[in-house]
Order: sequence, then structure tokens, then C-alpha cells
Amino acid sequence: MTTDTTLREIFTATKVIAVVGYSANTDRPSHMVAKFLQGKGYRVIPVNPGLAGQSELGETVYADLASIPDGIAVDMVDIFRRSDAVPEITREALEHLPSLRTVWMQIGVANAEAAELAEQAGKTVVQDRCPKIEMPRLGL
Repeated sequence: MTTDTTLREIFTATKVIAVVGYSANTDRPSHMVAKFLQGKGYRVIPVNPGLAGQSELGETVYADLASIPDGIAVDMVDIFRRSDAVPEITREALEHLPSLRTVWMQIGVANAEAAELAEQAGKTVVQDRCPKIEMPRLGL
């Protein structure tokens, strides 16, 4: 169970967020959340293989987490993918993002295997929640 204190710590410590499953469609939740986070001052790195190389929200879209250049210190991955895809995304994040602190799974997304992988690596895990909902709820 993720406490409000933990959520506040995540939002304070995080500077760069990779949004896995980002959509260019402005009606999609992944787009709305990415834009919201960017509006809160976070650098948002869109991740979507179908949009790789394009520019979205002023950032280059990457095909996967492994494609994000080493110079971009990603603190958090925000995952908009089916729950069964999350373990592989988590493995990739742990392998390729040395600055990673948090693995965040969006509303409707939860995976015990991925959570265990991330927690064993010392990362904070949030499941089945949305930062666009949690930040205003916490007054952030």
C-alpha cells in the first residue's frame, strides 16, 4: 500500500518521467496525463514505438526505454500498458535507466511480478493509481 507520504516524496524527488504507452491522441489518458505532468514542471519523455523519432510535447518520442539516451536521467516510468506487459517494461527500465527511482502503473494496471522485481532493486512501486488524480488530491 502506497501512503500519501510516499506519494509526496515521489512527486518531490521526481524531475523526469518516461511515459510508456504515450499516445499523440489528445483524447487518450496517456496524452492527458503526460501534458498534465509537463504542466506541473516535470520533463516528460514519451515512449511509443509507433511514434518513435517524432516530436511530441516538445520532446523526442522513443521506441522503448532502452532507446532513451544516457544523458536523460529518468526518475520515474509511468506505465500505460496492459498489466501482462509490465514485467518486461520493468526489466527494461531496471537495466537501462540507472537513475530510476519509481515504477508507476496507471489505473487498471497492476502486476505483482513487476512490483517484486522493482522492489527487490530498491525502487518505489505504485500500482493502479494516476498522478493526475493523486497530485490534486494531495494539494500538489
